[in-house]
Amino acid sequence: MNQPEDLLRRLPNDIGGLPAAPIQRVEHELELEPWEKRCHALADVLDFKQITNNEEKRRGVEALGAEMVAGLIYYERWMAAFANILFDKGVLTHGELARKMAEIETRWQTDAAEGEAAATPLGP
Repeated sequence: MNQPEDLLRRLPNDIGGLPAAPIQRVEHELELEPWEKRCHALADVLDFKQITNNEEKRRGVEALGAEMVAGLIYYERWMAAFANILFDKGVLTHGELARKMAEIETRWQTDAAEGEAAATPLGP
């Protein structure tokens, strides 16, 4: 099978049967960053409010394409998929998301600058 045919038959998450390293089965603590926990909570709320469901999320991640899926970590994929789903459903606009992201970036920069100022010694 050539590559274009393979791309039509195999979605980015469909890796069954492909060569890969052995699965390493080890117990580990799941340590999520705060934004990852918020992302998971958002998924739960969107599902509870019946705005999205797991099938839409799965299809949304697959629709990102193999290159983007490979370049994003797990919850980044979720966020990109949710944004696209909410755009498609008219729940969120590109402008609303851009404004909120700019607001958060400004707040983050302000908090970082205040933290640096507080950490700077005031003299001898």
